[in-house]
Amino acid sequence: MPDHLHVLAQGVDAAADMCAFVHLAKQRTAFGYARATARKLWQPSYWDRVLRDEESTWAVVRYICENPIRAGLVTRADEYRFLGSGLMGRETLLGELATRPVERWQR
Repeated sequence: MPDHLHVLAQGVDAAADMCAFVHLAKQRTAFGYARATARKLWQPSYWDRVLRDEESTWAVVRYICENPIRAGLVTRADEYRFLGSGLMGRETLLGELATRPVERWQR
């Protein structure tokens, strides 16, 4: 997405790592951007959410994969070139979603 990023991390350690990642990524990218444009790049904070046991991780994955469609950037998730996962390949990820029931997740 041009103006934001969705990341799904599981586990307490992953959540702590994610906080550190967000802080460092925002810090490093904001400096160069501000220097080049004299404008701020990021909002002061970010949204995070802890999934409850009853919430489906795959519903969140579907929400993330469909976000470029909702934003009008593509008509199908597989058209979005930045779609990916650190755990499985792009085709495997989309194949998994195709086999699962459609559950909607609201942020």
